[in-house]
Amino acid sequence: MQNQFVRYALIGILNTTIHWLTFLLLFALLGSQSLANLAGYLTAATFSFFANARWTFKSEATTPRYIAFVAFMGVLSWGFGWAADAISLHPLLTLIGFSALSLVLGFLFSRFLVFRSRA
Repeated sequence: MQNQFVRYALIGILNTTIHWLTFLLLFALLGSQSLANLAGYLTAATFSFFANARWTFKSEATTPRYIAFVAFMGVLSWGFGWAADAISLHPLLTLIGFSALSLVLGFLFSRFLVFRSRA
C-alpha cells in the first residue's frame, strides 16, 4: 500500500498543478471559489483517474468507477470551495487545504472503494 500511495502522490503533483492553474484562471474570470474549485478539480480528476487506474492501481478504468470517483471527489471539492466562500478564506488557503484533503481522502476512496480488487 505504501508504494501505491507514493505513485498516487506523484500523480497528485501533476493533478495539483492542473487543478491550481485551472482554479486560478477561473477564479480570476468568475470570482467564485466554489465554481473555480469544482472546475479545477473536474479537469484534474479526469487526468488523475486514468493515470491512477493504469499506474497506481493497475486496474481497468471503467465508466462506473470514473463516475464514482468524480462524483465523490467533486462533491468534496465543491463543498470545500463553498465553505471557503462562506468564510471568505483566501484562495491560496483554499487550494492548499483542498489539495491536502483530496490527497488523503482521494487515495483512501480510490484504494478501498473505486479500485478495490474483487478477489
